Amino acid sequence: VGASRVRDLFEDARKQSPCIIFIDEIDAVGKARSVGVASANDERDQTLNQLLVEMDGFDSQTGIIVLAATNRADVLDPALLRPGRFDRRVVVPISDILGREKILAIHGAKVKLAPDVNLKDIAKGTSGMSGADLENLINEAALLTARANKTVIDQETLEQARDKVLMGSERRSMVIPEDEKKITACHEAGHAILAQSLKGLDAVHKVSIVPRGMALGITQTLPEENQLSISAEKAENMISMLMGGRVAEELIYKHFTTGASNDIERATHLAKKMVCEWGMSPMGPINFTPENQGGIVNVFEFSEQTKQQIDHEIRAIIKRATEKTREVLTKEAKSLEEITNLLLEKETISGHQVREIMNKNKTV
Repeated sequence: VGASRVRDLFEDARKQSPCIIFIDEIDAVGKARSVGVASANDERDQTLNQLLVEMDGFDSQTGIIVLAATNRADVLDPALLRPGRFDRRVVVPISDILGREKILAIHGAKVKLAPDVNLKDIAKGTSGMSGADLENLINEAALLTARANKTVIDQETLEQARDKVLMGSERRSMVIPEDEKKITACHEAGHAILAQSLKGLDAVHKVSIVPRGMALGITQTLPEENQLSISAEKAENMISMLMGGRVAEELIYKHFTTGASNDIERATHLAKKMVCEWGMSPMGPINFTPENQGGIVNVFEFSEQTKQQIDHEIRAIIKRATEKTREVLTKEAKSLEEITNLLLEKETISGHQVREIMNKNKTV
């Protein structure tokens, strides 16, 4: 931007007083200045220095309010955040279920929705989506409705649009060998049974072996309510569910495939968080996350012995969760077979059908 443009901006603001200056993406010019690096002539540093000088000149009679927005508050220069400058922080989080439902209603008012549309169900399955994502979901639903020559957007179309936004378009033209199709069906059935069997996990909404994006199949779960924290038991159960596909393949086909690579990655990441950040291991409530100094290197402030112990605890959590998965799937062997066969026949089944099969086999 340059120091002169900052001076001109504040000069204009003083002429227009009372006035609000809004700076979007403040991290572009307000990033922490380099330490020990000769950057006195760097344009970004000059811009930041001028911004700090201008904001220091304010008093109660100036009549100027400065607002700024960023997604990277962690990289801002400490001088920007001291009292008298940007000393009020307003956090705008991703919406909860109620908020997402209201955002969907706002964008849904611009299109024709069928009378039976339940936006709450759609909101449940859009955890982590921003307002722009939800607007895009309604737009996708409108496009799918037009392609199908329908006059109103129904519940099924909204769910198709949600799946497309979250996981990519269906790749029905993709030719999958019959053997791989059977393995995928078995893999997804394993996930579904674990999600339905273990305490605290979200209920299964839909299971599909239609390829989407990079995935050959999906098991979709929906939360019943807002999730603000995770217990140690639930975290382990989530790892068990992630291992459901791999263990199902092992039990039925006696070998492993690469289909579980993403599940293993997510399970390892979750186990690392349990040990290093959440204190959910015998190592106790200590944070073992490496420090990031200036965005250049990770500094580990603990010994090699501690690193080895962290590795041991991560392995122990995943091993324990995998054993629990094996126990559940061995017990539910009949359900695993029936859900696999139903997936091969229908390609996509509902959570209600999964529960129906499992309940039937429990009463036998």
